[in-house]
Amino acid sequence: MHAAGPKNPLHGITLEMMVTQLQAHYGWEMLGRMIKINCFNWQPSVKSSLTFLRKTPWARQKVEELYLDSLADIKAGNSPLNIPEDTALEPEEPQSEDR
Repeated sequence: MHAAGPKNPLHGITLEMMVTQLQAHYGWEMLGRMIKINCFNWQPSVKSSLTFLRKTPWARQKVEELYLDSLADIKAGNSPLNIPEDTALEPEEPQSEDR
């Protein structure tokens, strides 16, 4: 896992704190898109997520990595870039009207 000690950025941060802060920052839907695990996509809750993440090291690692990557934005209170999945990023072609 991670080395213990004050130089470790996760020192003193519980898994519950990470999940709660990530959920508050991104919401379940966006978390489920960023980390594709069922506990974020199907009837998500902090309790069920913690149960799964404590038993699944690879998923916990992904949550820890996302938390570390997002930490500055979470502390600053910055809103995440929230672009719906079905939103086109390129301009649409004008549609011709057939009358």
